[in-house]
Amino acid sequence: MSDLRGSIAQHYHERTKYNPETIKVKSKPLDWSQQPLPFKDYKLGAPLDLKPFLSESSDKFAQDADKTWWRRLAHLLFCSYGITGIIATEGEPHYLRSAPSAGGLYPAEIYLISRGTPLLPAGLYHYQAKTHSLLRFWESDVWTALQSACFWNPTLEGTQLAIVVTSVFFRSAWRYQDRAYRRVFLDSGHLLGNLELASALNDFRPHLIGGFADEAVNQLLYLDADQEGAIAVIPLADLREVNQNLPLTQTALAAATQLEYPTIADGQLLHYLHQVTQIPHDPAAKVDWKLPLVSGERSDKYNFPFCLKVSTASPAIAWGTQLENLEQVILKRRSTRGYSGESLTLEELNALLDFTYQPQHYIDQNLDGSPDYFDLNLVETFVAVSSVDGLEEGCYYYAPKAQELRQIRFKNFRRELHYLCLGQDLGRDAGAVLFHTADLQAAIAQYGDRAYRYLHMDAGHLGQRLNLGAIQLGLGVSGIAGFFDDQVNEVLGIPPDEAVLYITTLGRSRQR
Repeated sequence: MSDLRGSIAQHYHERTKYNPETIKVKSKPLDWSQQPLPFKDYKLGAPLDLKPFLSESSDKFAQDADKTWWRRLAHLLFCSYGITGIIATEGEPHYLRSAPSAGGLYPAEIYLISRGTPLLPAGLYHYQAKTHSLLRFWESDVWTALQSACFWNPTLEGTQLAIVVTSVFFRSAWRYQDRAYRRVFLDSGHLLGNLELASALNDFRPHLIGGFADEAVNQLLYLDADQEGAIAVIPLADLREVNQNLPLTQTALAAATQLEYPTIADGQLLHYLHQVTQIPHDPAAKVDWKLPLVSGERSDKYNFPFCLKVSTASPAIAWGTQLENLEQVILKRRSTRGYSGESLTLEELNALLDFTYQPQHYIDQNLDGSPDYFDLNLVETFVAVSSVDGLEEGCYYYAPKAQELRQIRFKNFRRELHYLCLGQDLGRDAGAVLFHTADLQAAIAQYGDRAYRYLHMDAGHLGQRLNLGAIQLGLGVSGIAGFFDDQVNEVLGIPPDEAVLYITTLGRSRQR
């Protein structure tokens, strides 16, 4: 671990790195009797059953506008975070959801806030994934309070519904201790990726807000802030309403950068970081949410001299005439448990990069050509190629603007990837392994320590697009959030100022 103290986010990142010399010392045996439940239960409230709207076809509701709206909302929530599988155990079954989660712990919760519509009265609703229902637990107009907590973001003026994603931190911390903060936001990024694509399927448009007054939103939802915290607010525009086809706004606001902080004991670091990266509520604060006239178009950060450059231009992945394949893929997606070691093709890898990083190529399939992220200019992608037909082995930087791979190291890294991924065979047997990274110091300079949240949610969002694209192409895919941080940079030749955020492995699934 570096001796440089840095800001609290940098300190957290250094403290939670996995190191070959200390990982066994820091690891603790799991107390399975203390494993938290992955569902939140309310004792009081009025449930609205959404299951009937999943079983009926859209044709049956074609002449009934009310039922059509309920069907759209039911499918949006189900595709975003619904239960898509059940594994029997000796006790309570293990439930699988449409969005992946590290260790199957599912720390996220979804709340729906209604401004008050003929179909959904004003109030607070909780999405009960286990029963696929909405529970109305507060019957009052809270929209103005939400607007104030979000510093009067203009998308809340033009919409009637908003989703709030929260995290119950102990669900992940029970297993991953302080490093769980990384996984919580990666998991939430996967959820945001599903929400983006499921919205397109159902004629909604999610507008992402990461800059909000945390305490005000927590209080609005009646959360126990010691256990659960809001991490994203998403006004939900109905694209079938002309006045809700809204312009884009900024998504991220800066918070403070904390350079002075006490000695923090292991087990308390996660909670401390979350508390000090919150934005205080100032009802009089004036925020200019407009995007700059000249948008901050991302540029390709690295252009290594004399390196091999390979074009990644690719035909778009076809999702069906009415995106019918997309919903099927979201619901059948599973993380791959093992790869055969067989090669991918360059065409497959290029198609995945195209779907993940070039959304403008999918406008003619009615997908959003400019989905909301917090700041993709801060996230970089490196690809370790072990076995891709038509591509030399080695490590490459992916340049999304130029749409090309730029080779930075020549070698087969299978053995090293096995080691870097904590001995997981997925790293060794994958055809390609993608690394999402960020210059943490530069990100903090722009957004304060709150940048740590934004970076991991964006990395998870990209990871979910990779997941779904891979499944559509018949490939295996699995994310890895546990790795030897510093050794990744050293072995692969990734610049040392790039902090590794997330790993996605790609390959041919091993036949059982």
